[in-house]
Amino acid sequence: MGPADRVRLGRTALEVTRLGLGLAPIGGLYSAVSEEAARATVERGLRHGLRLFDTAPLYGHGLSERRAGMALKARPRSEFVLSTKVGRLLVPGSEGAQPIWAGLPEGIVPSFDFSYDGVRRSFEESLARLGLERIDILHIHDPDDHFDEAMSGAFQALSDLRADGIIGAVGAGMNQAEMLARFAREGDFDCFILAGRYTLLDRSGLDELLPLCGERGIAVIAAGVYQSGLLADPRPGASDNYEPVQMQRLKRALELQGICAEFGVPLRAAAVQFPFSHPAITSVIVGVRSPEEVDDAVAMMSHPVPDALWERLK
Repeated sequence: MGPADRVRLGRTALEVTRLGLGLAPIGGLYSAVSEEAARATVERGLRHGLRLFDTAPLYGHGLSERRAGMALKARPRSEFVLSTKVGRLLVPGSEGAQPIWAGLPEGIVPSFDFSYDGVRRSFEESLARLGLERIDILHIHDPDDHFDEAMSGAFQALSDLRADGIIGAVGAGMNQAEMLARFAREGDFDCFILAGRYTLLDRSGLDELLPLCGERGIAVIAAGVYQSGLLADPRPGASDNYEPVQMQRLKRALELQGICAEFGVPLRAAAVQFPFSHPAITSVIVGVRSPEEVDDAVAMMSHPVPDALWERLK
């Protein structure tokens, strides 16, 4: 399986590459990224044949969307699949910014809004920031405490956009599997982004979500495969689910790294390829902030992994 291999996204007409790029980092996740580096990062992905790009209004409070659009707008629109998210409007203010973002625009903060009208407004504002005529996939973004409004408002708005042929797929993106399983049972979703819950360290997506999606033809895009950093570079102080790693998890990550080393496989390669062990996984998204990180993601996705290693990792 190659990084640029294409596959149909569930039951939709969209074709995505097996490896996609998550563009939160070019919005300043953890540290600022220059305009030049952001553009070069997206362009490097295109040069590798990658055609799946994921962003959101939250990422850099609109910065990631603007930068993604600037880098992609020169390409024929049919040559890539772009996803963004709804559920947070960017509004005037000074309080509510997450501390994980650097270089944020002043005077703009995210505000939860999963209402029908709020989602339609979010969609229009994303189009304006991107400077593109179409968004392929819209995901309901982290509605952990807003399930009812997400179903009655956001899902209905996205369903109407899909019915009108304005978007190609309706999805949801979360850091938990349980609510995504509930969405799968109660709504007509095309795809999900599952972040950090089907990895070498956390397989909770297997409990219900992945089998359910397999039965219903819902494509799952795995994200957070490095657990926000731990499985890329296991060391004291590494980020694990966006928090400093605890010793027990670090020890487990170091054990996994040692097993991979026995087979001459980087831990990153095993981490990025592991999700494809379940047939419901269509693609893997890796967050990138530089052309070099794109090169590394492609190399890790392409690295041979012997079956014997997968058996050990079970």
